[in-house]
Amino acid sequence: MSKPTSHLQKATWGGLLVALGIVYGDIGTSPLYTFAAIVRGQPIQELLVVGGASLIIWTLTMQTTIKYVILTLRADNKGEGGIFSLYALIRRHAKWAVIFAMIGGAGLLADGLITPPISVTSAIEGLGLPQDDTVKIVLFILTILFLVQQFGTEWIGRFFGPIMLVWFLMMAVVGLPHLLHNPSVLKAFNPYYGLKLLYEYPKGFLILGAVFLCTTGAEALYSDLGHCGRNNIRFSWIYVKTSLILSYLGQSAWLLSHKGEVISENISPFYAIMPSWFLPFGIVIATAATIIASQALISGSYTLVSEAMRLNLWPKLKINYPTEEKGQLYVPGINLLLFIGCISAVLLFQRSSAMEAAYGITITVCMLMTSFLFAVYLYAHRVKPVWIATYMVVYLTIEFSFLFSNLVKFVHGGYFSIFVGGLLFMVMYVWYKSRKIRNRYVEFVRLEDYLPLLQELSNDQSIPKYATHLVYLTSANHPREIEHKIIYSIFNKKPKRADIYWFVHVDVLDDPYTCEYVVDTIIPNEVIRIEFRLGFRVEQRINLMFRKVVEDMVQNREVNITSRYESLSKNNVVGDFRFIVIEKFLSHENDLPIYERLMMRGYFLLKKISLSEERGFGLDPSYVTVEKFPLVIAPVTNLRLKRVYETEKSS
Repeated sequence: MSKPTSHLQKATWGGLLVALGIVYGDIGTSPLYTFAAIVRGQPIQELLVVGGASLIIWTLTMQTTIKYVILTLRADNKGEGGIFSLYALIRRHAKWAVIFAMIGGAGLLADGLITPPISVTSAIEGLGLPQDDTVKIVLFILTILFLVQQFGTEWIGRFFGPIMLVWFLMMAVVGLPHLLHNPSVLKAFNPYYGLKLLYEYPKGFLILGAVFLCTTGAEALYSDLGHCGRNNIRFSWIYVKTSLILSYLGQSAWLLSHKGEVISENISPFYAIMPSWFLPFGIVIATAATIIASQALISGSYTLVSEAMRLNLWPKLKINYPTEEKGQLYVPGINLLLFIGCISAVLLFQRSSAMEAAYGITITVCMLMTSFLFAVYLYAHRVKPVWIATYMVVYLTIEFSFLFSNLVKFVHGGYFSIFVGGLLFMVMYVWYKSRKIRNRYVEFVRLEDYLPLLQELSNDQSIPKYATHLVYLTSANHPREIEHKIIYSIFNKKPKRADIYWFVHVDVLDDPYTCEYVVDTIIPNEVIRIEFRLGFRVEQRINLMFRKVVEDMVQNREVNITSRYESLSKNNVVGDFRFIVIEKFLSHENDLPIYERLMMRGYFLLKKISLSEERGFGLDPSYVTVEKFPLVIAPVTNLRLKRVYETEKSS
């Protein structure tokens, strides 16, 4: 296991409150609809109610408490969590595991399209308004929620913890009297009743699809590890789980008082257990809690996509930082995607009961992928095979059971989340696979073979000087190698004479927040290579970073950046800097297999909607020259072209 950092060892009152506001929005609002989904359309009987409560309690115990709170939280990447952080921890040992990370990431993003609609709709339905009015209110709330993202949520985030504290307290207080009135529901703590429901109740196995709704937010516990700290999550979970179970048992007791009845779709057991005088207050608190849950999923989606971009699993998109708060970011493209998806879900399904069918499938897949990745993590840390096998048997059995029971929902709405998740996965897969195809054919040459030529070019007065400082971004990992296309750009495209040639390489590390650089002076004041080593959560603002490096080198007298023109040199004027960005396009000279051709076409289609290279690396456009370079991956070798001479032609 990785050695915990100091801040993960501490649990503070402030940290516990922050954890309540950030981590538990999704799982904390699940009592709004979980039991309603279990009993909908079926006569109330003791086996259904007590067995359903038992399955909920043991799902929260096995899936949330043991898997995530106790086990998975130990796999912290320098204090950070989430499926991409977990992949970054193990990719040196199992690069093939990237497929699990992509599938899991796509599932988590797809879940972000369903959580806001179902949570907010469930809360507003408590008002008992006509369906059209409910839909209008939900659309209004979601629209405002997505509009305020661009301004940052720091100002409202300070209220999240206290509101969620009240929310969980309310659930416990409202559920407890019903539990005391009918304590027989405490039998639900015995797993026998849950297993009996699965085996004896007609189509009992399919009820697992509804039961799974109680733990859909478990993945957020791991994803938000870096924001809250391990022990803050673990201690706050005790309070949260207690409140959740009291709410579910209170709903169970109320349902048992209506044996033989079929609960109307318009009646929510969650609101039914509230005193009538408290109902308006309960709806207001529930609405606030669902907005917080939605905000947590939206913010989590931004973080997830930004990590995927740094790991080269997603096209580069514009990222804004609306506040100074650590981790607070805003991705306009993802915000628009989530907004369109959420609005579409509300308009398509209308009611929370219909959304339940679309909810759960993709997050089940995400949990399965986390299980696979965590098993690799255990193997990499030399945990005994018997424990790894036990872990896999237990959780693959549980999660595949949930998956199969959820798949029955496919025709009733599950197709929506599967379609969205599949589309998101294809974006990641095409971006990743096309990069592998391109890298397979990238030609690197030894830089030292061209150093004499670079020096001659730099001193060749017959060639107009292109820039005092010429800067190229290179993907070569080895400090003594360079791409052939850069050499071609310097010598062949148009000879580019400069006083100093700079080669800049960005290495994305598995550690989330590493930010350091190494300078390799190949020829003093003539050829210099800089390697930035940045964590996968660090913004790649290369323009500012490069300037800082140059300033440090000047102070240390490692380089002279004064212009070499006589009139400017005597006045100590700094020479000009020019970045060369080589933008590739797919050449018509390629003869690719159909699979690779499709991947590359998909890649260049995604390139059109992604950030350009200079914007992706945070370069100032006024200092950048973009050069087009044909990408020839598989040259045509069987060109059937025959020369015909005039004598042959006349005959």
